[in-house]
Parts: sequence; C-alpha cells; structure tokens
Amino acid sequence: MTPASTSAGSTRAFTAWKLPCAVPRRVRRSRRIRAASSPPESPSRDDPAPAENRTLPPKDRRFKPLTPPPPASEFPPYEPRDFFRYELIHQSKKSAARVGRICTPHGVIETPGYVAVGTNGALKAVPHQELAAAGLDLMFANTYHLMLQPGPDLVASAGGLHEFIGRDAPIITDSGGFQVFSLARPNAEDGLEMKSRRATKQKGGDGLLIRTNEHGVLFRSYRDGSSVVLTPESSVEAQKSLGADVIIPLDELPPYHIDRAVLERSVYLSHRWEARSLKAHLRDVRQQAMYAVIHGGVDRDLRRMSVEYLTSLPFDGFAIGGSLGKDTAELVELLGHLMPQLPKDRPNHLLGIGDVGSILGSIPHGVDTFDSTFPTRNARHGQLMTRTRGTFNIQRAENASLHEPVCHQCACSLCKNHTASYLHHLFRANEPTAVTLATAHNLHYMGWLMQTQREKILNDEL
Repeated sequence: MTPASTSAGSTRAFTAWKLPCAVPRRVRRSRRIRAASSPPESPSRDDPAPAENRTLPPKDRRFKPLTPPPPASEFPPYEPRDFFRYELIHQSKKSAARVGRICTPHGVIETPGYVAVGTNGALKAVPHQELAAAGLDLMFANTYHLMLQPGPDLVASAGGLHEFIGRDAPIITDSGGFQVFSLARPNAEDGLEMKSRRATKQKGGDGLLIRTNEHGVLFRSYRDGSSVVLTPESSVEAQKSLGADVIIPLDELPPYHIDRAVLERSVYLSHRWEARSLKAHLRDVRQQAMYAVIHGGVDRDLRRMSVEYLTSLPFDGFAIGGSLGKDTAELVELLGHLMPQLPKDRPNHLLGIGDVGSILGSIPHGVDTFDSTFPTRNARHGQLMTRTRGTFNIQRAENASLHEPVCHQCACSLCKNHTASYLHHLFRANEPTAVTLATAHNLHYMGWLMQTQREKILNDEL
C-alpha cells in the first residue's frame, strides 16, 4: 500500500491511504476468517505510517456514547490574541444587531458580512479578486476538497493557501466534516442549512461514508474511490498546512429528522471531537484562530448545553452549525434563543446560510458573518439578484428584448457595460461568459446588501 501524499519539507503530511476499491467475489473472506488466517501487518521502512492509521479502529462497544467531553480545566483560559480580535464599532439601540471588525493577519473583515464560498480555493466562474471589487472581505475554502486535490502538503509547499491562490485577504476553512456527511447523505437535505449550503452532488454519492466512531470518520473519496480517514487531529493538521486565518474543528452533521436520543449522542460526539481539535490547535497555533461549532439542532436544551460547554473553552469565535430548522421562521426563532448566550467579545458565524431572507432575519439577532453558495449557485442558473426587480430569471423570454442594464444602481461589470438582453443571449447560447457576468453581479449585490445593513445598524434603524 502506498500513501496518496507525502510530507513536504517540515510540514506534517495528511495521509490519505489508497485501499482496494473492489475484491473479486471468489476470494472474499469474512473479517473473522481474515483475522484468523492472516498475521497482523507490520510497518516496513518504506511505510511512513503504521497500518492502524489506514483505517478507523473498530468501535469499542464498551464506550458510552454520552461520555462527557474533557472539562474546561484541561484547557488554558481564553486570552485575546494579538493577531486576531473582534472590535465592536456600534451596538444597535433597536435590536441585538451590531457592526464590528474582525482583525486577522491578512486584513480586516467588516461585519455583518457575507462570505463567498470558494470550494477548491477558487470561486465558480470568477477570480477571487472579484470579492474585493464587490466589497466582500472573507472567502470560505473547503478542506475536504483541498485535501483530496491538490493535497495540503502541496499547498503548504507553495507557502500556504494565500500564496497558492494569490490572495492577500482573509480566508476561512472548514474541517471537512460537512462535505463528508452531506455527500454521504444526499437525501437528507431537508433542513434549511442543507438547502442553502448544498454540496455538489457527485455520481455515486451514496456509500461514500463508510464508518464513523469515536476515533473519526472513514470515507471513500469521490474522486478516485480511495479510503480516507479524517480525525479531529488530522483535520486540524490539514488546516494548519492550508494556513487559513480561521479554522474549524471536526464535528458531526446529523440529518434534520432524527430522534432526540440520537441527536444528543451526536452533540456529545461533536463536543469530544471539538475538544480534541482544540487541543491539537493549541499545540501549534500558527497565527490561526479556531471557531467552535455549536450543535443541538432545533432542540433548545441541547443548544444551551452546547453553548455552555463550548464557551467554557478558549475558542476564538463561535460558529452556529448543525440543523437550523426547516425554514427561515424556525431559524430566526432558534437564533432568538441562542444568540443572547454567546460571548459578546468574540465573533460569531452562521454556517451555510446565505439567502437574503435568512440573512435579513438573522442580523437583528447579532449574527456577524454568513457563508453560502446561494448567490453564486443561483447565478449559474440565470437567477439574478437586484435592488429594484427582486430576483428574476434572465433566461425568461421577455428578457430577450430588455435593452437596459439589469440594475441601474449596480457598479458590476455586467451592469456597467452590458444590457439584460445581451446576458439573456449569452445564456441561451451557452456562452461561459454568461455565468461569469451573472456571478460577478450577484456578488456585487451581496456586497451592497451587507453595506446597507451596516449603515442601518449605525443609524439605529435596524
């Protein structure tokens, strides 16, 4: 067996081990027979990792799923960092909405702010430089995709993700857990966060998740079928190699509709994983901030328990994850219960929510940042977001003769230089330029939307 990636320089490798994807039926043997007839494999000099690291250890049936995570006494107290801090500029007198600044090693993030998603370290159809033109400060990249291609070690050898993609502005990476669980459960996308943060469906998505236990997750790569182990420690290790300004601990994403007992076990598992992630992070901080991920679904008691535990640990910020309700109304109700419990001296982030209705409903509760593929995904389908027309489909027949800008007030390259009828033609002709122009437009709309919300908060109108 050979590793898919090896260490580059002094950077520790995140190793994805390639295992056989199929065994001829006639030579298949049960686990018991294999264990009895085959001696345990010992690592050779050419084998950079022990055999037990190639797969998850078997589940310990004696382990209690409601085992509490490590207490706060095992961690140092929280202290603000010189390289990462939240500054409150104005607290609205009308609501819990607030305007602030998150200072990072690669620049300032104005809040409230929308975070564009660059799955593979790149936005779909436009260069990431378009974010600065649109007034958007933070970009989200996915560890899951980057560790499969090109691999954290290669990115580290280039000097980190900022150098690799040529971005001198803040970046946040997730743990990889969301993609593992969402790609493995393509039929579980009934919660609001799954609708808004839907992962790209890959052919053969069913069966990608092989096993989950206390140690971590064993899944099959959607790219080549190789088996990959993701643990709290290896997720942090990969994110260290990527070098984002903000990183996320490994957590489990349960489906929306599950029994409370199952959800409770999942929350406990996420807490134990997050504690392990934090310990790994604190051993080698590298000017990176780590956000905790608060879980509990729509169960208020579990959410409160999650907040109480995670805020007792020295995380630099707090992300709200897991199932967030079936619609915007349920999301807003949940935030009304949850947000007052979060520390005011640290930033917060709403994972996977980026539609306009949810953003406008969440800001009055004090949410700082939002990430979603919603605006860019809609652009690829010809759905344009405008200030006066609302959201409309440029591909509709009546837009063929709309010889005026999509939005007169917009300063994007589409609205400054082209008409709606021209964009309609590009979509009908399947020209790639159509998606580029539409994506740039929707990003500019999101930048305008967040700027107007900040101005309303500063004027105590929101």
